[in-house]
Amino acid sequence: MTDLYQRQRAMRNMRQAAMQRGVIVILDIGTSKIGCLVLRFDGPDRFKDADGVGSMAGQSSFRVIGAATTRSRGVRFGEIDAMQETERAIRTAVQAAQKMAQVRVDHVIACLAGARPRSYGLDGEVGIEGSFVSEADVGRVLAACEVPDYGEDREVMHAQPINFALDHRSGLADPRGQIGHKLTTDMHLLTVDAAAVQNILYCIKRCDLELAGVASSAYAAGISSLVEDEQELGSACIDLGGGSTGISVFIKKHMIYADSVRMGGDHVTSDISMGLQVPTATAERIKTFYGGVFATGMDDREMIEIGGDTGDWEHDRRTVSRAELIGIMRPRVEEILEEVRSRLDAAGFEHLPSQQIVLTGGASQIPGLDGLASKILGQQVRLGRPLRVQGLPQAATGPAFASAVGLCLFAANPQDEWWDFDIPAERYPARSLKRAVRWFRDNW
Repeated sequence: MTDLYQRQRAMRNMRQAAMQRGVIVILDIGTSKIGCLVLRFDGPDRFKDADGVGSMAGQSSFRVIGAATTRSRGVRFGEIDAMQETERAIRTAVQAAQKMAQVRVDHVIACLAGARPRSYGLDGEVGIEGSFVSEADVGRVLAACEVPDYGEDREVMHAQPINFALDHRSGLADPRGQIGHKLTTDMHLLTVDAAAVQNILYCIKRCDLELAGVASSAYAAGISSLVEDEQELGSACIDLGGGSTGISVFIKKHMIYADSVRMGGDHVTSDISMGLQVPTATAERIKTFYGGVFATGMDDREMIEIGGDTGDWEHDRRTVSRAELIGIMRPRVEEILEEVRSRLDAAGFEHLPSQQIVLTGGASQIPGLDGLASKILGQQVRLGRPLRVQGLPQAATGPAFASAVGLCLFAANPQDEWWDFDIPAERYPARSLKRAVRWFRDNW
């Protein structure tokens, strides 16, 4: 536990050093694409009155000066599967983005999907030593959280204090400097498979880059796709990627739960590929141009030319009705959404005040998906696009870039995490979301 704490602190320091130097690379390592953005940090006043940039998420402090994406290789279910192929794809994306930005960058902040995330809600309590709450008291109360035994092969990715209470006042965002006797905190701890993180660390080292931070892509997608009110009142962000679907739940501007489903848009493509007996690339094209989840009477008559280059004239001239295509796609999309619903139910999502659900990620672009999702998830559902950030090229503003944009915001304005405080050396800290929900209800 101690070495993890030290490593996260080292990454934080590296990130600060990179920001002082002014540039950092954002890397979204996905199953279907690797996205790379180069950020330049300027003084906070540089873009104050620039068009369309609000105070939201500290957008005034950075702009995107380079962007590139490449087809991902060697990644399955959001985790690295073939090291050399992933390394090649990362190098390609980073070099192209650096070329556009005309700078060389050494430090990377990466996000990863998959890795079987698991959420825990912890609490701690200490007496205040002086007359008011100091930084050391916050460190002590975080250290007092009783950490569950989450397993040897797992690692803590996020450990964020999400609520403080001082004596009888709860719901404090930051107790430092306030007067009181007893300080309590609630903390959200997110653990992931250690091997997945180690692989990313190793892969980035092999690309001659330094890892200055790592985040869950479900968390990053939530930061960029949920508007301020949704983050405040309780919403879930469903990030439908290629190989996995990320789920994050936010309330009071903090993530209190995260999970992932090991299915995504690629599974829909492979169903089409098998159902129509066509190569994956053809299936992807058919899905993108003609896909959907609701069939109308028109769709029986709309014929899609499958095409092909097998040389067998009959085989290559086949057509299929759009209704048949929808018949192949819909069951898989329903399966993904049903799985998401069962995760949200298990987390106690129905106890939150607002229960808004936002769909984002590349696979959220399937026509009619929001309608089907509101049927299955039974809540208010909308399609989310990431926030506008300065300098982002038009091609990178779609929902497929939600986690890349969220990672920019995470890099510029990271939330306080456990390792930002000096925790007494002897104490380095399974409860679930239900506890977090309970105190939100009590303190609403």
